[in-house]
Amino acid sequence: MSGGGVPGGATALPPLPALQLRAGLTGEEAQAQLQAQGVRYALASFVDLHGVCKAKAVPIDHLPAMLAGSELFTGAALDGVPQDVSDDEVATLPDLSSATVLPWRPDTVWMASNLQLHGQPFEACSRTILCRVRDQAARMGLRFNLGVETEFFVLRRGPDGELMPASAADTLEKPCYDLRGLLDNLDWLDELVRAMNGLGWGVYSFDHEDGNGQFETDFGYADGLITADRVTFFRLMAREITRRHGLIASFMPKPFGDRTGSGAHFNMSLADLASGSNLFTPEDGRAGWVSPLGRQFIAGILRHAPAICAVIAPTVNSYKRLVVQGSMSGFTWAPVFICYGNNNRTNMLRIPGAGSRVECRATDSACNPYLAAALLLAAGLEGIREELDPGEPNLVNAYRLSPEERARRGLTTLPRTLGEAIEAFAVDPLAREVFGEAMADAFIAFKREEWASYHGTISRWETERYLELF
Repeated sequence: MSGGGVPGGATALPPLPALQLRAGLTGEEAQAQLQAQGVRYALASFVDLHGVCKAKAVPIDHLPAMLAGSELFTGAALDGVPQDVSDDEVATLPDLSSATVLPWRPDTVWMASNLQLHGQPFEACSRTILCRVRDQAARMGLRFNLGVETEFFVLRRGPDGELMPASAADTLEKPCYDLRGLLDNLDWLDELVRAMNGLGWGVYSFDHEDGNGQFETDFGYADGLITADRVTFFRLMAREITRRHGLIASFMPKPFGDRTGSGAHFNMSLADLASGSNLFTPEDGRAGWVSPLGRQFIAGILRHAPAICAVIAPTVNSYKRLVVQGSMSGFTWAPVFICYGNNNRTNMLRIPGAGSRVECRATDSACNPYLAAALLLAAGLEGIREELDPGEPNLVNAYRLSPEERARRGLTTLPRTLGEAIEAFAVDPLAREVFGEAMADAFIAFKREEWASYHGTISRWETERYLELF
């Protein structure tokens, strides 16, 4: 490789012209356009409960049939596609507007899909759940805009199989924004960023984050459904491109106990559906703040924060990120308290310095982006409909407040474990309304089992602490 330190030496990806399929194309017209670009295979992709891509591939000659729902899947074989083994298969209905040629495999096109059963929308499809809430916003004259900050670790295996940062030189105690670490990883980062920009995502920043081997990419916001599709595809793409270099891209929220975890901060605003104007912008233009509508949106999320936490921080490991201490560089930078405020990273909901949007900092990189966006949006819309008041903002470092001071300010904590979060989800009527009965039941059952399984596992910490203690 021409750069430093990273193994693999993969051949650089060639430039890929952006795919532009005209609206309203027939299946045959889309097939002809894709074939002209050299595409030979099409993927009808959907996600399971975890937000992980599942798909079938067809030769491009079969694209018109695929677009009509020809590809069938046994839901009972997947996590969070609640079906019995005796049920009829669900079908994928690809969204042609999401068609994305794989930058690392330009003979293949990926399409985000909604699931159908017997020709009707499948209630428990993650993408359909977001579409339903998005439609609610549209009926209120609103469009949900979403930008997601993608944080992740890129690691390699050492001689003994242990995981370590991709660059052997990435060992600083305080590596945040380290230029050497960034340059050491620039080969694979360059491929990833060029691929994102080739897809028209508008990358405007990327950096080495606070953990050794941790990186973040920031790209343009878009309609919430488009962003959820892009985050889903991004995780697939990052894994594939880093794998070409002999590396592992991990979206585990907290791979190392003494390092910062990976968030996926959701930056949210609502726009007027007709004009596109940002309705979170204060009328007086006040920087670092939001409009009354934005405050109502915040209030709705705070009302349902414990249940939301189960979806935006959906793993056992997620709650090892949502702690105050635990990073060699000091605080973890993860929120612990159910509160909102200004450019203050200790709040669950932060209003960045530029204002006019709300950032949810509790969301992590393991979330299903469709389900996370759906529940956050639904809670915010409830706040608007009921004209809720979020109360006074928290403008201080909540990490440093005493328990008595937090009590005086009315600051309560997010769930401390997945077990607490899933029980909050189970009793929250909005959560069940958004997910639908089948998906809510499947989500609760799966996460309760995950929590129980975790407690049935004997960890290395336990054996080291207790084996010879007594």
